Amino acid sequence: MRIRSRLHIDEHRQQQLSRVMQLVLVGLVFIGLDRPDFGIVVNASVGLGVTYLPAILERDYRIPMDAGLTLWISSAAFFHALGTVGLPGTETSFYAGIWWWDHFTHALSSSVVAAAGYATVRAVDEHTADIYLPSKFTFVFILLFVLAFGVFWEVIEFAISGISSLAGASSVLTQYGPEDTLLDLVFDAIGGVIVATWGTAHLTDVVGALRQRLDGTAN
Repeated sequence: MRIRSRLHIDEHRQQQLSRVMQLVLVGLVFIGLDRPDFGIVVNASVGLGVTYLPAILERDYRIPMDAGLTLWISSAAFFHALGTVGLPGTETSFYAGIWWWDHFTHALSSSVVAAAGYATVRAVDEHTADIYLPSKFTFVFILLFVLAFGVFWEVIEFAISGISSLAGASSVLTQYGPEDTLLDLVFDAIGGVIVATWGTAHLTDVVGALRQRLDGTAN
């Protein structure tokens, strides 16, 4: 069953929700400028750009993006950016004030990364008879792919936080210590497990489109 059917979201409702997210992200950019907080501005701006990614993939690369997939990608960027701000009138962000926010956004974002890895490896598998990837191997590959990306992201967070601290500036990304890093990787793995388990049901169209592009390139 496709995500759109499961969520009962039609194209019109999807467009409305996406526009609301985009408007909120624009508002977050202005909040960052008003405070001023460079981290909020950057995260909200990047998040806003990500919300346009599904439309670009569908228009320029003909990769089908149903309502559920679009909201999935947009929500990951939206909730991350929202977490850097927090409630109006307070200086405490959701990341700092809500203990589960970081875990939630990591699981959501890692599921998007896992989906990209899953769709790519499945498309390669279906593209050529010379490659056969058993389902168990695919499951393990997705987990390793997500964890590798998660480690890479934690290194980036550590580096940016360190540089910002030395420069005496606010950090775009925040590193909270070794325990937080380990928990981040755990929730990254949870996102990977979700996609590795249910990816076939929701990413079939994307896999087919990627395979067709590979077939066209090979011809």
